[in-house]
Amino acid sequence: MGILEKIAEIEREIARTQKNKATEYHLGLLKAKLAKYRSQLLEPSKKGEKGEGFDVLKSGDARVALIGFPSVGKSTMLSTLTKTESEAANYEFTTLTCIPGVIEYKGANIQLLDLPGIIEGAAQGKGRGRQVIAVARTADLVLMMLDATKPNVHRELLERELESVGIRLNKRKPNIYFKQKKGGGLSFNATCSLTRCNEKMVQTILHSFKIFNAEVLFREDCTEDEFIDVVTANRVYLPCLYVYNKIDQISIEEVDRLARQDFSIVVSCNMKLNLDYMLEALWEALQLIRVYTKKPGAPPDFDDGLILRRGVSVEHVCHAIHRTLAAQFKYALVWGTSTKYSPQRVGIAHVMADEDVIQVVKK
Repeated sequence: MGILEKIAEIEREIARTQKNKATEYHLGLLKAKLAKYRSQLLEPSKKGEKGEGFDVLKSGDARVALIGFPSVGKSTMLSTLTKTESEAANYEFTTLTCIPGVIEYKGANIQLLDLPGIIEGAAQGKGRGRQVIAVARTADLVLMMLDATKPNVHRELLERELESVGIRLNKRKPNIYFKQKKGGGLSFNATCSLTRCNEKMVQTILHSFKIFNAEVLFREDCTEDEFIDVVTANRVYLPCLYVYNKIDQISIEEVDRLARQDFSIVVSCNMKLNLDYMLEALWEALQLIRVYTKKPGAPPDFDDGLILRRGVSVEHVCHAIHRTLAAQFKYALVWGTSTKYSPQRVGIAHVMADEDVIQVVKK
């Protein structure tokens, strides 16, 4: 019995089992087994089959993966936003490998990967699905392309495929401290009242992973699924934007309904509608900021800014300029919204904001 059959068997049993107090531990055990088999699927096989390379070298300031069913307009989007031409045609599976392009926006180079269309059952390896999903795991953000003319069931199908291979969209990492120990049994604590999980459930799940000595601390009320995510420790938490393409073919009421959903953007690649707003949303979701440098006695260099992530300190800026600069740092002068007055003399721990100007003074 192969791994795929085992997974299918467990999924059928979960669907058959009624959910109540008597069966919750049995269900927890089944979910843990399912997570274990699925993580085995993700591991590369020992026989190194030589094939055509699929992944692309990471470049630029951020990496965005375009994911969607075949023929929803991913290649058209890539050709419209970047200088790269990706073959687009009216039949499915026009794109057969990963095609990279670069979006130049606000001085940042954002790498956009046009991936082949995903079909149902991609997580089990159908239609190069496993390679597509492996590339998506390395991205900073997932751009999910959907066809506005088709029913919304596509979105749920794609979410389920990504969920089954350990990609969690628009979710935070569960606030659970978990550490395996050499001995001493299971130490279980919680800093809040737990309504969706308890010590017996945690013990059942850990036993199925053959873990008998561990320290577990729940800092928030989590479900057993979230606890399994923490134990397997191979989950990726990515922001995701749902892009509905082909809005020129549906009614304005339907466009309005789609645009009001969470994390949703409506566009038309053929007619180039709303693409500027999509880029702005992409910039916000990636949490990028620009920091400009200034030499003493000279105006700031607004042509060549540093692209960094939101929440960076002056120390990160020093490393971005030169790796030896942080060691020689004395103080910095900062102009911009992160200061109370301009220029403000700040230390190495000061947090920068978008479009700040910095002048570093060495010892």
